[in-house]
Amino acid sequence: MSACKYRILLVDDDRSLLRLLSMRLAAVGYEVAAVESGEQALAQLSVFRPHLVITDLRMGGMDGMALFDQIHSRNPALPVLILTAHGTIPDAVDATSKGVFSFLTKPFDSQVLLTQVGRALKVSGEGRHTDEDERQAEWRRDIVTRSPAMEDLLTQACLVAASDASVFIHGQSGTGKELLARALHKASTRHEGPFVAVNCSAIPESLMESELFGHAKGAFTGANREHKGLFQAAHGGTLFLDEIGDMPLSFQVKLLRALQERVVRPVGSTQSVEVDVRIISATHRDLDEALEEGEFREDLYYRLNVVTLEMPTLAERREDIPLLASHFLELISQNSRKEVKGFAPEAMELLLAAPWPGNVRQFYNLVEQVVAFATTPLIPASLVQRALRDKSREIMAFADARSQFERDYLIQLLQITNGNVTHAARIAKRNRTEFYKLLNKHHLQPAQFKEARG
Repeated sequence: MSACKYRILLVDDDRSLLRLLSMRLAAVGYEVAAVESGEQALAQLSVFRPHLVITDLRMGGMDGMALFDQIHSRNPALPVLILTAHGTIPDAVDATSKGVFSFLTKPFDSQVLLTQVGRALKVSGEGRHTDEDERQAEWRRDIVTRSPAMEDLLTQACLVAASDASVFIHGQSGTGKELLARALHKASTRHEGPFVAVNCSAIPESLMESELFGHAKGAFTGANREHKGLFQAAHGGTLFLDEIGDMPLSFQVKLLRALQERVVRPVGSTQSVEVDVRIISATHRDLDEALEEGEFREDLYYRLNVVTLEMPTLAERREDIPLLASHFLELISQNSRKEVKGFAPEAMELLLAAPWPGNVRQFYNLVEQVVAFATTPLIPASLVQRALRDKSREIMAFADARSQFERDYLIQLLQITNGNVTHAARIAKRNRTEFYKLLNKHHLQPAQFKEARG
């Protein structure tokens, strides 16, 4: 991957330094966006989607460390490099201990800065591009998104994929946890090995050990032949334990031992079998609550939960709804042999406003239902309303929105409408003049969303 594909966000209230840094970084092929405040930087994150942020420490309003805290809470994998003319050793120690990638004191040597930039991109995973990346580009093919929340999650997943660390995926039912687990497997060094998925809540407690560890011939009534369990089936690859929160407490200690010793003993056998598997687990349950209630072992929890990935709900990624609608329509129309081209504008507004408690799974089922009843190329609002069973709700009005919600709300609307202010203002139920005032308040430029990367 050439340097020109790397995007760097510069933040400094010194305009002359911003121009100088921009020229130096652009000269070596980086794509640069420069802003003069932390508030402007936050507005740019979802639009410009930088691979690296370089910020001044001392600025009016939000300073560099406050900006880092905001960035880190949204995307812990995005590296931040801090520059300051007021640097001290305590400042540097404090910054790096909190996760800042590097701390450089002005004036700084250009080559040192470029070296630090290269290191940051490499450590973040953005610099590990080789010929293998043609294959790596396929790892996320099945995940349809342009949502910043999902893109940040996928960036974290790609970083985690390079290791063998156990991954725990938490998210509501229907958010696509198994889809993410499969993508993570495809991005890993184990991609040529098997991916084996098991729903722990679907296996009776009496069969759990046999299904996962296998059994010897004659181990119990009906065991007419030797059976290799799912651990052995996943040898050299990935074992995905879905709904791990529903695993019986009586079996959890056996699973813990298998993970610690990397061996399994089939039921009825005296011989242990070595297994080499990467464990990805997932659940919709709150495991912290299960721990407190004594329904889940603490030692197993920490064995599984080395890295946590949080799946956003569909309501948290509404900008993906038009994209998903088009994708699902294409899939379903092919199978149904109907030529359904899309949703009427009023129908799409209903989809954008619905609460979606069942998330992407519910959304797919709704699209499947409305296609079945469709008699016209464009699906009307009446079919969507019927499928939603009158449970849709209006998008939050700005008069009721809290100040901290405004920026994300505006970004979401502009992403949905591809920067069309008229359409965005209509959805928000505001006139264009007032809407432009809100955009200016949050330093948002509609034109940037017309070219924003998904």
